[in-house]
Amino acid sequence: MNMQNRLGQAVGLVAESQLSVDAAGTGPILPGPRGLAKPPMIVEPARLWFLSAVVVYGIGMLYSIFIWRRGFQKQSWVPFGLLAIAFALHTAAMMSRGFSLQHCPVNNLYEATAFVLWTISLGSIVFGLWPRLRFLGVFTSPLLFCVGVFAMMPGLDPEYGNKPQFINGWSSLHAALIMLGYGSFGLSAVAASMFLTQERNLKTHRASALFNLLPPIQRLEKLITYALIAGLILLTAGLGIGGVFLELPEGTSFWRDSKVVWSLLVWLFYAALLLAHLKFDQRGRRYAWLAIIAFCFVILTFWGTNLLSGIHNPTQ
Repeated sequence: MNMQNRLGQAVGLVAESQLSVDAAGTGPILPGPRGLAKPPMIVEPARLWFLSAVVVYGIGMLYSIFIWRRGFQKQSWVPFGLLAIAFALHTAAMMSRGFSLQHCPVNNLYEATAFVLWTISLGSIVFGLWPRLRFLGVFTSPLLFCVGVFAMMPGLDPEYGNKPQFINGWSSLHAALIMLGYGSFGLSAVAASMFLTQERNLKTHRASALFNLLPPIQRLEKLITYALIAGLILLTAGLGIGGVFLELPEGTSFWRDSKVVWSLLVWLFYAALLLAHLKFDQRGRRYAWLAIIAFCFVILTFWGTNLLSGIHNPTQ
C-alpha cells in the first residue's frame, strides 16, 4: 500500500513539473485542438510562393511599361497570361500558409496585405475573361507589385503574441470578409484609372489602340460602382460578424478598437461616395478620382491602424 502511494505521488510530481515546463514555453507542446499550440510564424514555402508571385507581378509591370511605350496590339494575351501565372503562385502561397497555420491567414500585416492583393488579382482574372477587359492586368500589375514588395518586409510578419488570433470560424470569416471588401475597393480604383485613361483619349481625340480595346467610359463607371457596392456589402458583413461573434477578453470593446473605428470611417466615406453618385449624380472624372484617392487612403493607413489596434495586432 505504501509503495502504491509513493508511486502515485511520484507520477503526480512528474505531471506537475511537466505542466509547469510546458507553461513556461520550454517543454514540448502536445498536439491538441486547433489554436492551443502556437504554430511557427515564418512558413518558408508560403513566403517563397508569394515572392515568386511578386516577381511575376513585377514582370507584368515591366511589360505594361513596354507596351505603353510601344503601343497596344489587339488579341495580346501576354498581360492576362502573366497575371494568371502570378495569381496561381499567389494562391499557392495563401494555401500553403493557411494549411500550415490551420486557419485563414489574416493574422498579421503580411497575411492581411497578401489577402487583399489576392482579392484584387482574383477580380482582375475574373473580369479579364471579358475581351474588353483583357488588359486589366496592365493597370493592376503595378499596384500588385509595389504593395507586394512592401508586404515582403520582415517586420510585417512577426511571431504571434498573446492577443486573440483569428483561428476560429467566425473570427476568420470576419477578417476574410473585410479583406475581400478592401480588395473590391482596390478593383474600383483600378477601374477608375481605366476610366481616366479613356476620358483623356476622348478629350484629346486620340484614337489609340488602347481606346478601342477598353470598354466605353459609361461601362467603366458602372464597373466602379459595382465594385464599390460589393466592397460595402462585404465590409458591412465583416464588421457585423466581428461585433456579434468575435470572442474578446473581458473589458475589451470591439467597437472602440482603433482598427474597427478606422474601418467604420472607411465605410462612411465609401457610403457617402456611393450616395453622391446614385442620388446626387456625382459622376465622371471627379467620381473616378475620389475612388482612387479613397483607396490610396485605405492603403496608406491600413498598416498604422493595425499596429495601434488592441485586438487586431497579434504581436502584442
